[in-house]
Amino acid sequence: MPKILADITPLKESPAFRRLWLGNGLSSIGTQLTVVAVSLEVYQLTGSTLSVGMLGLFALVPLVIAGLYGGAIADAHDRRTVALASSSVLWLVTICIALQAWLGLANAGLLYGLIAVQSAAAGVNGSARSAIVPRLVRPELLPSANALSMIVMGLGTTIGPLLAGILVSTIGYGWTYTVDVLTFTASLWALFKLPPLPPLPRAGGVQRAGFASVLEGFAFLGSRKNVRMTFLTDMCAMVFALPRALLPAIGAVWLGGGEQTAGILLASIAAGSFLGALFSGPLGGVRRQGLAVVWSITLWGAAIVALGGSVLAAGQTSDGGTSPWIVGAVAALVVAGVADTISSVFRSTILQSATPDHLRGRLQGIFVVVVTGGPRLGDVFSGSVGQWRGEGWAAVIGGLLCIVAVWSLAFWQRGFLRYDGRHPKP
Repeated sequence: MPKILADITPLKESPAFRRLWLGNGLSSIGTQLTVVAVSLEVYQLTGSTLSVGMLGLFALVPLVIAGLYGGAIADAHDRRTVALASSSVLWLVTICIALQAWLGLANAGLLYGLIAVQSAAAGVNGSARSAIVPRLVRPELLPSANALSMIVMGLGTTIGPLLAGILVSTIGYGWTYTVDVLTFTASLWALFKLPPLPPLPRAGGVQRAGFASVLEGFAFLGSRKNVRMTFLTDMCAMVFALPRALLPAIGAVWLGGGEQTAGILLASIAAGSFLGALFSGPLGGVRRQGLAVVWSITLWGAAIVALGGSVLAAGQTSDGGTSPWIVGAVAALVVAGVADTISSVFRSTILQSATPDHLRGRLQGIFVVVVTGGPRLGDVFSGSVGQWRGEGWAAVIGGLLCIVAVWSLAFWQRGFLRYDGRHPKP
């Protein structure tokens, strides 16, 4: 089934990409272990859901600031060096998180501080790593390389949280964090083995990191329609049709099963994302990549409408059981996960291939801000509509708005529908 399964040619052709891919896969599982374990530890220390939620605030602000400035650093310096240095900080922070558990310090404030430092390093690291990939594989293999990256991300977000709950309850926080330290060592090794990746020569001379450099990235984004559309179309999906904030109430009030149902629904999106990446072989032959982005986000919106329809069909539960309409909700979210993977593969490919190398770091930094901030705006939107009209109608309304918004953008920027992956134009 080579034409259906993910194309592994990038792994065969590029030993450097193969090592980076394997390292990212192991570290993504370990990272998710720590994310979940820290949340559990903060709740154990404080007994407060609000305190757990504050982790997101302490993580968000440094991530946004460092993501923007980190992109400028990645464009001005050797990207291998930038990625290795920021990864070393991440590794050291993880060691500190493990030490606080082993020493029994029991200090939530310390964990907040460590998470803030970790998020800042992750902002720089994510910008540099994403900008590295186009230097390791041929341009025509970028869709396949991005799909392979989605596979390890999907595994990390699926296996990591499951393992975290098991490990914390059986061997404790110290050993759980230590597993992350060990897996992240593999990521450091992969980066260390990369060849030097200095900035490519350009007519404008040496690029310097700084505020002016960040503004140059925004200026490029504002004047390049196809690259800009990769951000705007993603915002349509994340702001209008992200159901994450609705799932706890859907489990508690509509489908039954409470937290268990909410967990199943979240896992369904992750499972769909993994399946979409696993069977991504045909994506490498798609030339009209902009059109593929629009249709995949349309499919995402339709799947969220179907989720809302399942919730409305189930009605509110009063007997404490689980509604059979959970099957429809799970199926809808699996489809949504597949659509999200297709969209992500092509949006990343367009961003990487249509952006000049000397700007890739900064555009990836802006990408970090969008993928971080968009879902949080989506939580506010869906939560507000859910409070107003109920969770089922919130999903239906959000999905329909997503479809209307993405096609409105497509008709506004018709050139995006004609974008040809063989001849990338920003």
